[in-house]
Amino acid sequence: MARNKTTEKQPKAIASTQSLSSFVKGICDVMRRSNCASALQYVPELTWILFLRILDAQEAKEREEAEALGKKFTPALRSPYRWQDWAAPHSEKTGHPKTAEGWLFGWKRQELFAAGDGKLFEFINKELLPHLHSLDIDIRTGLPNPAASRKQRIMGRTMTAVEKVRVDSEANLRDILDKVHQINIDHVDDQHFFTLSQVYEDLLLKMGEKNSDGGQFFTPREVIRAMVHTVNPQLGQTVYDPCCGTGGFLAIAYEHIARQLGKSATSTDIDTLKHDTFFGREKENLVFPIALANLVLHGIDQPNLWHGNSLTRRATYAALFDQAPKTFDVILTNPPFGGKEGKDAQKNFAYETSATQVLFVQDILGELAAKGTCAIVLDEGLLFRTNESSFVETKRKLVDECDLWAIVSLPGGVFSTAGAGVKTNLLFFTKGKKTEKTWYYDLSYVKVGKKTPLTLAHFGFAPDGSVLSDVQLPAILTADWLADESNAGKPFPSYARMLAQRGKPEGASRYSWTEDFAARRAKARAEMQPLLDDAAQIKATVVDLKEQLKRLKKGKASDVELLALTTEIQEKEKAARDLETKAADIDAAVFDLKAVNPTAVVDVDVRTSQQISNRPANTPF
Repeated sequence: MARNKTTEKQPKAIASTQSLSSFVKGICDVMRRSNCASALQYVPELTWILFLRILDAQEAKEREEAEALGKKFTPALRSPYRWQDWAAPHSEKTGHPKTAEGWLFGWKRQELFAAGDGKLFEFINKELLPHLHSLDIDIRTGLPNPAASRKQRIMGRTMTAVEKVRVDSEANLRDILDKVHQINIDHVDDQHFFTLSQVYEDLLLKMGEKNSDGGQFFTPREVIRAMVHTVNPQLGQTVYDPCCGTGGFLAIAYEHIARQLGKSATSTDIDTLKHDTFFGREKENLVFPIALANLVLHGIDQPNLWHGNSLTRRATYAALFDQAPKTFDVILTNPPFGGKEGKDAQKNFAYETSATQVLFVQDILGELAAKGTCAIVLDEGLLFRTNESSFVETKRKLVDECDLWAIVSLPGGVFSTAGAGVKTNLLFFTKGKKTEKTWYYDLSYVKVGKKTPLTLAHFGFAPDGSVLSDVQLPAILTADWLADESNAGKPFPSYARMLAQRGKPEGASRYSWTEDFAARRAKARAEMQPLLDDAAQIKATVVDLKEQLKRLKKGKASDVELLALTTEIQEKEKAARDLETKAADIDAAVFDLKAVNPTAVVDVDVRTSQQISNRPANTPF
């Protein structure tokens, strides 16, 4: 039994997120040498292992609480399918934990180890995984199991993408199980955030690295935090993401509300927060179980997630979404941009287009509750495009039905870690009132890249959502500001600081300004009206000319007369159409929402060509 001695060592002390991250990296290193070379392979494998460990810890805690209150406890998993049976390290030493039945933790694992190589894999692939799959779906009929509890449904859904163990060595798998067991012992606390969840976010980021298909599912967490701090969701509101990916928006919104509640949270508050607050939809088969696991890791132990295509409304699995309301108080999302949707999705919307993000905006407008607020990441193309009616009409619907109160222009490269170089913006709007004025903030001057990502501090926020002081802001953010002597003694106009002043004269700065949308529309109408009046007058003339043409035909006029009048009618019809097109272009231009900073500081070279050509040798331009 020498090969099993490692299980009797004392767990290493993991004292910080940094050391925990290093510890998890060690697990990933084991996976990389065991047939899980890329993040798209080892993250899903580690996901289900972590998930089962955490659920086992939760069940153990719930059993203790039930027994203390004299209540009956019904576990979601029974022996030998619990982590404590088949995955936990085994030891004969005094003090080694025991199951409720009095068996030593890891008894099944030890039994399989003693039976010889391949038995652990055989148990997992032929017994454990089929059992976990059957918790929710009856394998014989393929129909949902009506007796399944909500937790069993979540377990079954999380394991849907796991057909067999990917790790190709039992020795490596035992090493992984031992390490995961150590992490969980030290760091799971059901009443607070999981330190482990922060590390898991790092793993999800690796799925979003350049040239990885996982990039489409990952939004930089610091961008999400800035959006959540801006919207500031509260307990009692419902929070929704129609394309939730790995669940980042929902997880961080949970952290935000839980932080607000603090130690004053009652058991009812916690129950509401975990069970009745967060809702999401996700299409991808690979990502849906990861989203479930991510939310469980963060403390949302019963996620309300719908598996299927949000735009076609075709559900792959909807049982976890049965408590969802028809509309939501807060929507936080980053819909895919650049995608192409088929007719089956397009036909569900008033303004048909293949552009995925445009359909999602229409979808959101239908699912946002009255007085509900949305924060959304959108590509710049949607903002400035006015040459396609679906883009224009979707934006018209947005500003007619909602108050579009803020647009933040993000730097290029924010999504470079996800393999996307698209310029993006954050839009914030509240349903129920037409847009009158929109406040803009320009963050595009910040230089970001893969090694210098955009951080929460670039927005001027502290982790708890408070506004950072000037000395706390990144030096690279304030360098140009401080270099201008006229700004001496003035506070830096960070996004977080200016956000509180939006709508007021104080909300204007070098980086922020307000567009009077109502005035823009009024000006456009004034410019359009003469064109439309002229077009209407020409059309009226055309009606008279067509009547004249009828009379000429009846009177058997010459072909020359008929041709001349027909040509005149065609020319006037074209002139009317041209006037209407000019009017439509003026109207469409109203809905160019692109952020163009009117106070942007531009460095201009004022030297003459002679001064440049006569520069000393080796002098830069």
